[in-house]
Amino acid sequence: MTTTTTTTRIGNDPRTTIEADPDVPTVRIVREFDAPRELVYRAHVDPDLVRQWMGPRSIDMAIEVWDMRTGGEYRYTATRDGEEVAHFYGAVHRVEENAKIVQTFGFEEMPEAVSLDTLLFRELPGGRTRLEALSVVYDFESRAGMLASGMETGVIEGYDALDEVLAALAGAPTDAGAGPQ
Repeated sequence: MTTTTTTTRIGNDPRTTIEADPDVPTVRIVREFDAPRELVYRAHVDPDLVRQWMGPRSIDMAIEVWDMRTGGEYRYTATRDGEEVAHFYGAVHRVEENAKIVQTFGFEEMPEAVSLDTLLFRELPGGRTRLEALSVVYDFESRAGMLASGMETGVIEGYDALDEVLAALAGAPTDAGAGPQ
């Protein structure tokens, strides 16, 4: 006997797939970028770049800690119009340069929804990159809270902003040719 399950697709952005599995409390996000894998990875580990794109456009990030290495940690506060609206933190479990990040993701305002996230940076032909992210939470209730929190808006608007950051990086001179600033 075979069982067929279908995932629930969230949102309607044709470039970003956000799926919730009906049988396992996970969220899977897939997005392709017109940039080399090294730049997409760099935009995830460099705090100056992360603050430019992560989250909804209406939010700014105040990064307190950003140590994206195996055994590292991160903590940041989301602000809107100077007011703190959310606090995030996590432990970095494994980093493979230009290939993989495994971390926990915690949201202080929803402490039961801690997830274990794996981000894979896949090189595609033509200097493109596919980012695949899988978040695993403890139960379906926690996942429902994550999905209801505005995650979809943050992911889609954040990745749109990441496209802009990557385009600027691709057009920027390398350190060797930049000269003094």
